[in-house]
Parts: sequence; C-alpha cells; structure tokens
Amino acid sequence: MPVYKNIGEFLEFINISNEKFTLFEWKPNRSFRRFDLDLNIIRENKNNDIFFHKDKGNMKIVYIRKDDLLYAVGANIKVQFQLLEALLEYIDLKFNETYDIKVILSYANFSPSIFNNFKATVEDIIRNFSELNLVERIHVECKVCNMVLPLFVKKSFIQNAESYPVPIVYNHEGHAILCFIDQDFHHRGVELVNITG
Repeated sequence: MPVYKNIGEFLEFINISNEKFTLFEWKPNRSFRRFDLDLNIIRENKNNDIFFHKDKGNMKIVYIRKDDLLYAVGANIKVQFQLLEALLEYIDLKFNETYDIKVILSYANFSPSIFNNFKATVEDIIRNFSELNLVERIHVECKVCNMVLPLFVKKSFIQNAESYPVPIVYNHEGHAILCFIDQDFHHRGVELVNITG
C-alpha cells in the first residue's frame, strides 16, 4: 500500500509549539521517543511561512513557522517532503479553525491541556489523509535509474504558483531530478541536476 494512503504508519510525531513550550503533540501509540532537541533546533529558525526540511538519516522532519506558532512533523524517510508539507498545511488550517490562538495565548495562565481534544482531529486527518485531496501523484521518469517514479506534489504548491511550469527537485537514491509541473499537474520535462550542500 502506498505511503500516502497509510501515512500514519510512517509518522513519528506532529508538534505545534510557540517560542516557550509545546502546545500540542501527537505521537503514535507505540512511541515513547522524545524530540525535544530537534524542536529546540527548529525554534532557532525565525523565518516565517517557509517550509524547511531536515534529513536526520533515519527520519525526515518538515517544519514551518506561522507567526507565533511553529508546526513540525517527523516521519520515516520513505515519506516524501511534499506529503509532510501538505499534512502540516491542513493541520494548521484545522488548528486555527478550532481555536482562537491569539486569544488563548494572550492569557498568561492558560494550560496547553486546552488543546488535548485536537488529538481526535489529528488522528482523523491522518486516517483520511489520502481522501483529503491535498496532493497529486505524478509519474516522472528518472533516466539515471531507468524507472518511472511517483512524485507527490501538494496541490497548493501548484495552484498558488506565480508562473508555469513549476520546478520541483526530487532527491532519489543519491541523485536528484528537476521536474517541471504545469497547472494541470502534468510533468513537462525532467532533468538530472547536480546536488551540493
């Protein structure tokens, strides 16, 4: 079964924090792991409304700062970054629909336990992720591997683009391909690109 249809099996954590502490955290029932060090490193990044990716070898982390809040998700390396970005975008939307964050955070003595009921919402999002229509699966050819690969692209990335085709880099098996995606979610070209960092 594809990762996006069963994304919950591949997730390590979902965290919503502010500068001082965690407001909400979801982890699989089987997990007793802590991610405090990762979250402290993420909090140092002050850029707003830009997704960042962190590859830890055995886990990928995606995070984004939205004004006073920081959203982060950790997952198995099999999960493509675009899937995790789409998941966080939707969690941000539902979190802000459910809670008036600015009002809640304005009270000095509030307890993060106020957000405990959000766990049911997150578990529903995870369970129904493939049905939320947040991503599009596009098949692209890798000339290095001589394979057709599934590339998941979040719909908001293409729909909010300023021009087309939209370039996206897909890291795969130690190399990368640059894919050009049009407004109808068709690929219009693929090129091998060099990687540095």
